[in-house]
Amino acid sequence: MYYYQLRAFHAVATFGGFSKAARQLNISQPAISDQVRKLEGWFNIRLFERKRRSVVPTELGLRLFELTKRMFELEQEAVELLSESEALRTGSLRIAADAPLHSVNLIGSFRETYPGISISLSTGNADEVLERLFDFNADIGVLADVPDNDHLQSLPLRTDALVAFVGASHPWASRESITLEELCSEPMVMRETGSKTRMIIEQEILARGLAYDIALEAEGRATAREAVAAGIGVGVVSESEFGFDTRLRALTLSDCDSTMTENLVCLKERAKLRTVAAFWDIATSHGK
Repeated sequence: MYYYQLRAFHAVATFGGFSKAARQLNISQPAISDQVRKLEGWFNIRLFERKRRSVVPTELGLRLFELTKRMFELEQEAVELLSESEALRTGSLRIAADAPLHSVNLIGSFRETYPGISISLSTGNADEVLERLFDFNADIGVLADVPDNDHLQSLPLRTDALVAFVGASHPWASRESITLEELCSEPMVMRETGSKTRMIIEQEILARGLAYDIALEAEGRATAREAVAAGIGVGVVSESEFGFDTRLRALTLSDCDSTMTENLVCLKERAKLRTVAAFWDIATSHGK
């Protein structure tokens, strides 16, 4: 009875406005506004705070949005179940990763097998990746630290040591390795709070009772690389993510035992979605 009204509400809450929602549903803005007004009128409630250029869900609207997310996710699963015979010829997959390196090879293999599936890749730190998964804004995540959560399913992809890196003109640039104590003797370019790399290296440093100086807190790996290349300080990254840059030199951390394991992760309730399951199979075959 309320399907069209709930669909209209869900689209407005998802896209943050009536115009954007109308474009997504391919109906007019007055029509979608009317559906939301009907829902509010029937129950004598207010679902959105209407501002000049945007709309924001009320507290009740946010609670309803959590329910409609599940409702339309189930609808998607039902449609996919009924169309399994199409063998993944069309569809989409949204991936959120804490670094693109561990995702792109899998995406390449997936596209070779399923060229009709469109893929989007967004990047952020571990906290942001998990937020996108739980908000249903990503189907699959790739991250270094999977929390103990019964709603998550994970698959280890690879494990790497941490390395320090300096600019090519730094006095350490000709060295092969340094100790954690030496690392702490230099100003450091540290990733933002929420970064698994930062969490691990700070745990290693604090376990040894060392003091350290953060010269710059960098939002994202690209910013950290540019800061180190500019001589602002010494950075730390997992070995596989160092890549190749003639401006930088990687140094083994000789007394750092910690490693980073990248994992594929998804919500268990979405693991059976055709696109998610197919990507999972590709990742599993890569690990063999």
